[in-house]
Amino acid sequence: MKVTRALRKLRGSIHPQYFKGLTADAPITTMPAPAKLFVSMAQHLGAPAKPIVAKGDIVVQGQCIAEAAGFISAPVHAPASGKVLEVDTAPTPAGTMAPRIIIETDPQNTETQTLPPMPEWQKQPRETLLARIAEAGIAGMGGAGFPTRVKLSPPADKPIDTLIINGAECEPYLTADHRLMVEHSAGIVNGIRIICHLLEVKHVHVAIEENKPSAIEAMQQALEQLDGVEASVCILPTEYPQGAEKQQISMTTGREVPSGGLPMDVGCVVENVGTVLAVANAILEGLPLTHRVTTVTGHIVQTPQNVLAPIGTTYADLVAFCGGLTNPAAKVISGGPMMGMAQPSLEGSTTKTSSGLVFLEERRVHVYRSLPCIGCGRCIEACPMDLIPAAISYTVEGGDYDKAEALNILDCIECGCCAFVCPASRPLVQHFKLAKPKIIVKRRQAAAAKGTA
Repeated sequence: MKVTRALRKLRGSIHPQYFKGLTADAPITTMPAPAKLFVSMAQHLGAPAKPIVAKGDIVVQGQCIAEAAGFISAPVHAPASGKVLEVDTAPTPAGTMAPRIIIETDPQNTETQTLPPMPEWQKQPRETLLARIAEAGIAGMGGAGFPTRVKLSPPADKPIDTLIINGAECEPYLTADHRLMVEHSAGIVNGIRIICHLLEVKHVHVAIEENKPSAIEAMQQALEQLDGVEASVCILPTEYPQGAEKQQISMTTGREVPSGGLPMDVGCVVENVGTVLAVANAILEGLPLTHRVTTVTGHIVQTPQNVLAPIGTTYADLVAFCGGLTNPAAKVISGGPMMGMAQPSLEGSTTKTSSGLVFLEERRVHVYRSLPCIGCGRCIEACPMDLIPAAISYTVEGGDYDKAEALNILDCIECGCCAFVCPASRPLVQHFKLAKPKIIVKRRQAAAAKGTA
């Protein structure tokens, strides 16, 4: 095991206030199951899971309650034992509608359902291990929610030689991954060992920003137990967005993912530390993904904490567990303040990708009016993808999606750096989020017309 530094400076980037001190030293606390859980079927990228339980059914913790609805999908398991009150449709944290299962929990029912542990997993066929990861419902826990079984199954013509473990956690306020590395470094290394076996890689980089010294130390010590691969802790400068996978590949290996390409195109796979720990739990202990650590934070939270809670816990129950608020919240964000989603109420609930819940008081919320672009170029300097955000924004406003596509809008990672530095308060990221789905649909329609979809 060795310690390395980033090979280059991050292109673009910004330096927001981080406020991680609110929870960085707060150990993970376990929250009991609340009276009701509201479990979304859209906790992953791809098709929402298909419910296989009905109103009135009794379920136990760990039981599969929804099956994957396609190749890019993942099953969902009961986060606690109880009774199904309803199977309905409700908004996700992103605002889209998806099926949902409401469970009235039963604290007297301590039964749990697990999968058979695989202590001798090295002797299992690769497909058996991948099937277990899929069966456990594991999806990327860093935010994107891509089904992990799919990500760990690159095509034969895309050989992987490097595994990058994303421990950067560059979003302001969030410290859930930080605490996982400090408190569960051995489990993360077990997951690394399993994924290295699956991908047959020989190089591992654990990428951590330098503002997390305790996590760096914990992972250094744990990686000493990792044999058979060349492993390093790569210390990254504290810059946003260090957690983006294309940026991490560049910083740790020097490789550049081509425009429109994927990490596998340059022989890399990037996995979040929480996802890696979930893989270890599924293989070694037979645990499906039913809980996750969420940072509940903000200067108005009575006791900001990193909370291990059942998936489907409402935001109201989460903040109540942390002692409530000292002042009214002007804004509530699911995720971090740069890429997270503002929430209309506390009725929403956590999913597999709920890394944080941030409460902002009025003095920390800026109400702005968008003005015309002044041509200052700050957005271009800040963009980590070498795009021209101002020009793309104007093409979207004018409805010229072909021009936006020509300007490589699909390469945008929606990090928000451009909007953060814009003195005219242009809604740049919102423009890109509006246009990208339209362009993708147009591409699919064109491919279908040619018979290549």
